[in-house]
Amino acid sequence: MPPVPARILTVVLAVFLAAPTWAEEAVDVGAFLAARQAEAANDFRAAAGWYGQAILSDGGNAQLLQGAILAELGNGDVALAVEAAKRLKALGEESQLAELALTADAAGREDYAALLAAFKDGRDLGDLVNGLVSAWAHLGEGRMSEAVVAFDALAEVRGFEVFGLYHKALALASVGDFEGADAILAGPVAGAISTMRRAVFAHAQILSQLERNADALALLDRAFGTDADPFVDALRRRLEAGEPVPFDAVRNARDGIAEVFFTVSTALGSQADPVDVLLNLRVAGYLRPDHSDTILLTADVLEMLGQHQLAAETYDTFLPEDPAFVSAQIGRAGALQAGGKTEAALEVLQGLARDYGNLIPVQFALGDLLRTEARFDEAEVAYTAAIELLPEVTEDAWVLFFYRGICREQSQDWPAAEADFRQSLALNGNQPQVLNYLGYGLVDRGEKLDEALGLIERAVAADPQKGYIIDSLAWALFRLGRYDEALEPMEKASLLEPVDPIVTDHLGDVYWMVGRQLEAQFQWRRALSFDPIEKDALRIRRKLEIGLDAVMAEEAAAGTPVKAAGNAD
Repeated sequence: MPPVPARILTVVLAVFLAAPTWAEEAVDVGAFLAARQAEAANDFRAAAGWYGQAILSDGGNAQLLQGAILAELGNGDVALAVEAAKRLKALGEESQLAELALTADAAGREDYAALLAAFKDGRDLGDLVNGLVSAWAHLGEGRMSEAVVAFDALAEVRGFEVFGLYHKALALASVGDFEGADAILAGPVAGAISTMRRAVFAHAQILSQLERNADALALLDRAFGTDADPFVDALRRRLEAGEPVPFDAVRNARDGIAEVFFTVSTALGSQADPVDVLLNLRVAGYLRPDHSDTILLTADVLEMLGQHQLAAETYDTFLPEDPAFVSAQIGRAGALQAGGKTEAALEVLQGLARDYGNLIPVQFALGDLLRTEARFDEAEVAYTAAIELLPEVTEDAWVLFFYRGICREQSQDWPAAEADFRQSLALNGNQPQVLNYLGYGLVDRGEKLDEALGLIERAVAADPQKGYIIDSLAWALFRLGRYDEALEPMEKASLLEPVDPIVTDHLGDVYWMVGRQLEAQFQWRRALSFDPIEKDALRIRRKLEIGLDAVMAEEAAAGTPVKAAGNAD
């Protein structure tokens, strides 16, 4: 039986609110188990449908309602989460998830009196959220003095200082006190606040309102440098034109509460449960649907959770006129590709290349997708376009030359590939991937072996735990005839990459050359079990038939240079 569509849950919950006696029916165990399985997989959309199915048979089950709140919040349907939260609350159950949904509901309706009453009655979303939301609710009630007192109280709590002062500055600016806001954002905590991207934008708007566009531009330069950034560039153009940029970072108390949940989501950090981050972001997005940073971060977290379709849909909410549109479409393409929809991802990027082909990130993203799909000739064209768009070739451009070099090497144009790798190293000589790829390529071709060994040794020193780099070192020693020296790094590479067919094949070759032929044959058989590409598999089978010495003699007689399976990266 398919899950109930999420929208049906609205009707289901409304019915049960009106007729609680239906809750005495037995729960649909199958739907409940399916919901829990979907929830464990972070498949919020499926979980919401299955919880809806289960609630049809037991609308008074607190566990089902709790699950429905989580699923609907994760799915981005806050309104449905609110309905489930109301039902759970009516049962007398305590639930922080329900309180989160009900807070979103009251803030969305701008019922600030209800918010203040709820916190007074013991609603607990954590001290930071409790304090910030209450402060903004006071502002929403028109009591600015109480709001300032609440923000100041938070600013005196160790660990909360920056949050209290940042939100106080936003609150002051939202009511037109730009001088007061600037005093905070340029004051003693300015350094800590300036690490928050949105704080920089808010401060720039405040400075513009104070007729200090030059100072706003200087602020942007200090914070973001000169790198291309659609948000920064859009704001910079307005400031350079002398335009008084309106303050819209936070327009009212509802926006302020949205900012609370966005702030908390970013403050949770990379160590937090991404589901917790997502729930806060969903509330922020519900309260302020035009919050670009919230939308982008929501999509990013959904990808982290493996919900690529939801992420793609989230990225696709931006309109073309939004400064974030191109970045969002690049993100959408990445989500589609991660979800197995490569052709759809390619269509997105090709469309961007037609309309925004003068943007380096567009050509870069297109090149990356084509390269990962082994369409190297097309990827090279995109990377070349990105390189030609560079206003100047700086250290950061190393990766463009590196990736183009990979495409050229894979297209059998080694001279051009080598030139790109060397250009990449000239820009940033400490990148282990580039050192390894160039060194391995030289080894594989039997060229400049001493230099190649030096390059790979530098790569190992820079990243000593990468099995494929240590494999390159061992293979360089092998090609130099230093078989005994190759043994230790090759065995280490095998431990780091235990199921890599190339590393395992190489280990077999080294064993053969040091006289451990039975072990060599065992490793070659293992390599075959790891599904090597057909060309490598044929060579491994031939080695098992006649031995490595005979295979190398055959290759020499045929004029074929002794080559390893490719494992540059």
